[in-house]
Amino acid sequence: MVHAHKIPESALVVIYTPALEVLLIERTGAPGFWQSVTGSKDALDESFEEAAAREVWEETGLDVRGPGCRLTDWGLENRYEIYPVWRARYAPGVTENRERVFGLSIEQAKPVRLNPQEHLGQQWLPWREAADKCFSPSNAEAILLLPSFAL
Repeated sequence: MVHAHKIPESALVVIYTPALEVLLIERTGAPGFWQSVTGSKDALDESFEEAAAREVWEETGLDVRGPGCRLTDWGLENRYEIYPVWRARYAPGVTENRERVFGLSIEQAKPVRLNPQEHLGQQWLPWREAADKCFSPSNAEAILLLPSFAL
């Protein structure tokens, strides 16, 4: 069941190559806001892994179960305050989000299929540059941890 309000639980997926190049995508409605794939659960009983796989597919067209892809749960969770500009999407009084961090290893950097309703652009950057470009502190921190989680 899809809820009228966004569920304050989401998945963050750092997509990267063996050379530690990281995919960043630019949000529509917020030009200059670069991020990894992220999105809320669609249902309370949707697992974080299911949400991660669905969001990767919806935002990039990549299948996390496809050849050369490996989705890994990094076992990390962030809690952060939802930006006031986006709070109207959540139930009244909800101000905090719980975010589970995943990595998606793919064989090589390649163009992805963006959802034009969600993202304007894409770029592959070396991991340190990608972390510097992220607007979200939790996203930047996750990217900075990439060398310790990369397969």
